[in-house]
Amino acid sequence: MKKLFTLLFFLTFLSKIAFAKDYQLSTHILDINKGLPASNVEIILYKYNAKENNWLELAKNKTDKNGRINNLLPIIEKENNHGRYKLKFEVDSYYKSQSVQSIYPYIEIIFDIQDNNHYHIPLAISGNGYSTYKGN
Repeated sequence: MKKLFTLLFFLTFLSKIAFAKDYQLSTHILDINKGLPASNVEIILYKYNAKENNWLELAKNKTDKNGRINNLLPIIEKENNHGRYKLKFEVDSYYKSQSVQSIYPYIEIIFDIQDNNHYHIPLAISGNGYSTYKGN
């Protein structure tokens, strides 16, 4: 358990220096069974359209070898990205590649961007559960 907390602290520290300045949103995935990043996981970013009551796909990418995507939501000059968003983590193929049984084919995290600060939405996964928080 101490190793997991040390790894999480180290990843948080690295995330502070790794963010691109042109993007407002980043994420990473940590496989807590292994204590390692989950690489090659597809993540889809959606924005909620309240007028039409649907989700609009904005971006799709796969995590790198460090389990990260640092450039999900570009900063647009003279506009803002305020609104409701959803990250869909397609974990099914990752679990299968790791020979892990899971009841979760994907994980969706819905959150609001309320200001112009950087948002980091990390995900800790195992075959039997997951956890998230607002990182920085």
